[in-house]
Amino acid sequence: MDSNNWLQQLMMVGIGTTSLVAEKLKQVGDDLVKDGKLNPEQAKAVMDDVVQQLKSEQGNWDAQMQRQMRNMMQDLGVARQSEVDELRGRIDRLERQVRDLENKLWR
Repeated sequence: MDSNNWLQQLMMVGIGTTSLVAEKLKQVGDDLVKDGKLNPEQAKAVMDDVVQQLKSEQGNWDAQMQRQMRNMMQDLGVARQSEVDELRGRIDRLERQVRDLENKLWR
């Protein structure tokens, strides 16, 4: 279970969703300009505002997804990388101690 891969995929879904929304917004803006309901400058201003807001929310979404992913992994009992590294160090020290004791025993 590779948590970084899951997180990356979730982020890509968010980025893809933002792209689709921006595309659809542009299409709606173009239609409103074509129908004479907005002039091109107004459509551009509205689209720029919405895209900027989406980008801002994307950052918030990413942070929230990372937080939720960490919580979910913790709830599932998946060890953090720092915990795994600490355990590897402890195992190395114990193996060294066992080798030292074996060497002392056979002398």
